[in-house]
Amino acid sequence: MKFKNLTVAASALLIVGGTVEAREIQLGHVLSDDSHYSVGADAFKETLESVSDGEFTVREHPAGSLGGERDMIEGLQIGTVDAVITSTGPLGNFVPETYVLDLPFLFTDYEHARSVLDSEIGDDLLGRMEQHDIIGLAWSENGFRHMTNSRNEVKEPADVDGMKIRTMENQVHMNAFSELGASPTPMAFPELFTALQQGTVDAQENPITVIVATKFWEVQDYISLTGHVYSPAAVLGSGPLWSDLSEQEKQWFNEAAQASAEATRAEVLRLETEGLDLLREKGMTVIEDVDKAPFQEAIEPVYESFTDQYGDEMLDRIRNF
Repeated sequence: MKFKNLTVAASALLIVGGTVEAREIQLGHVLSDDSHYSVGADAFKETLESVSDGEFTVREHPAGSLGGERDMIEGLQIGTVDAVITSTGPLGNFVPETYVLDLPFLFTDYEHARSVLDSEIGDDLLGRMEQHDIIGLAWSENGFRHMTNSRNEVKEPADVDGMKIRTMENQVHMNAFSELGASPTPMAFPELFTALQQGTVDAQENPITVIVATKFWEVQDYISLTGHVYSPAAVLGSGPLWSDLSEQEKQWFNEAAQASAEATRAEVLRLETEGLDLLREKGMTVIEDVDKAPFQEAIEPVYESFTDQYGDEMLDRIRNF
């Protein structure tokens, strides 16, 4: 994939007492330091520090220590956060065109999703972020999202009727679960585990990678393999500071972003393979025989609402890819 709009919140090297001091890049995400995001952060750090010969260093801030994803994206816009690995969940609030990626059952499998994001379509979406002072570095990955809950097995839409489910701060996701009869509750990710623990919400939905990294088995009994949404991730940089980079520095960040995305995708596939066995070992009931057709039928109005508001140009490009 060609990264045309590389950014990072970095500037010229600091010179103190005649010595060159490397600029430290602050990279944040909301998952634990042993998650797939952290694997991507490590690859970004190792690559950038290597290709820049130490002119830049990277400090990882995991587990939401810089705030929730929406908070960090706002930080990118004003330059208080340098780089972020984030889901696309809250990104649509800033760059509405990216909402298309959150439409349920849009992608058939990993090959389909990755091919689209690695094409001109993905480049186009990354490029549209710049006008919002957010610069797209790369498309990374979370995986296909599945439902977990502490109430009952979910095999068909009727099983989620009235269920209080945490969603990302994303109108497309909220609309989809409303159509299914659930009660969607938007909430920043760092608040979720406690909300499940206290019964504020019954359920949540995330890829297996996130479910494993967050140890949701401690507060959830069931996981249903609904695979209702493919969840990309994005490596983002701060728009206000992008102009401080030379062309050579941009190329360094290009290489770091590519390395981060590739490492994260590889880790997602590993966790997809091993994660379900771990969840079973931890006592979760895994429901594999989910009939997806009734779910797809129930959420069809979400597509109509999306195209009414944002048009069908990008959706048609993905469907016809």
